Parts: sequence; structure tokens; C-alpha cells
Amino acid sequence: MGVLTSPTDDRDPAPDRVAAASTAEARPAVHGASAGAAGGRRDAPRDAGETAAALAGRALEASPRLGPVRLVCVDGPAGSGKTTAAAAVAAAAADLGACATVVHLDDLYEGWAGLEGSLWPRLSAQVLEPLRRGTPGRFQRYDWPTGRFAEWVDVPVPALLVLEGCGSARRAADRDAVLRVWVEAPADLRLRRGLDRDGEAAHDHWVAWMRDEAEHFARERTRERADVRLDAFGRADA
Repeated sequence: MGVLTSPTDDRDPAPDRVAAASTAEARPAVHGASAGAAGGRRDAPRDAGETAAALAGRALEASPRLGPVRLVCVDGPAGSGKTTAAAAVAAAAADLGACATVVHLDDLYEGWAGLEGSLWPRLSAQVLEPLRRGTPGRFQRYDWPTGRFAEWVDVPVPALLVLEGCGSARRAADRDAVLRVWVEAPADLRLRRGLDRDGEAAHDHWVAWMRDEAEHFARERTRERADVRLDAFGRADA
């Protein structure tokens, strides 16, 4: 099952999973909830939940830069825990009363060689530019089992858009992102996570992807440019 899922997808495998932009519905805000004291230093979060809440609060405090949308980019190598971190930030934003949507780049990569190429032009034309104009976006999901693009996925205009995946925080996103998050984990752990999910038959695909992403990150200096760094379990890097 080596090509059933993308290398950057650390969601639990589901045989009949249909990918879509997931939206966290806004819930009533808790009065007085804040990521930190106004005008003061933020206390360092002690665990992944506190980290996600602090990141959501920080993003929502920022002025939108993508039209009416605040863009948070969650980047890092495959298998590092980006998907879990992105979902936690979106859920924390919903707890603060904001509508948050997560778009996973693994639904847009054109297969194992899709980190570059048409990825960003398609994302920009289909999602980012419509949102900049205050209108919903719409992208065509890449289906890994069949190796072709499938159905179209609607992206609403949220208060917070979490863009998750390898390459999400490239320099092209800088003018729009209010927060760039880097998630990292040891290479052996990431490879093991991937092969546990995709099977040993995917080994060569994973090794090639890890090489491609390393070149991308070195060229873009993604880790160095990140505003926040998280470990493999979503905790803030001290």
C-alpha cells in the first residue's frame, strides 16, 4: 500500500478516506481567554495542548494578511507530526470563537514528485487568490491510489486558514502568513512512522521524498525562517 497515502500525511490511515478541507466550527468564546497578557511576555507552554492554544491566540491577534483571512503555515519534514499540530491549532482557534479551516498539501501534491512543479501555482490560483478577494476557494484533490486528480474540494472564507504540509511555509507564503510553524522529528522516527503506515514497499518512495524535502528546506531556509518550532509531539521547542 506504498502509494495509498502521501508521505506528509500523518493522519491515521483510513481505507476509504475522502480528503477535504476540514473546518473547525466556531464555538462560543470563553471570556478572558488569552494566549498571554496584553503587552507582556507569553509564558512558555508546558504541553502540546497549551502550545496549540498559544499559537491559535497569537494568530488570531494578528491582522489578516490574506484578504480577511489569517494564514498559518505548518511546515516540516514528512512524518514529523504536522497534521496533528495543524488540527490542534484549528481546534484551539474554534475554542476561541473563530472559524478555522485546515488545507492539507498532501491533497494537492501531484504524487511522490509533487513537492515542486505545479503545486504552488495551483494552490495560489485555486485557494489563496480567491480568499484574498474574500471569496471561497476550490481545489482539485489528488487521489493517491489512482494517481490522478479527482473531485473538487470547497474552501470557505475562514478567520483562520491553517495550511499544512511540506513546502507550506516556503518564501512565497511570507507576504500572506501571520505565523510560520516548523515541526521536526528525528529522521529514523519519521521514516518508521511512514513505513508503519504505508508498508515496507513504500521504502524507496519515502527515501526519495526525504531527499527532495531536505533540498527544498535547505533552499528555502524554512526552519531558520520559522516563527515557532515544535517537536515531534507538538511541544514548543525551548
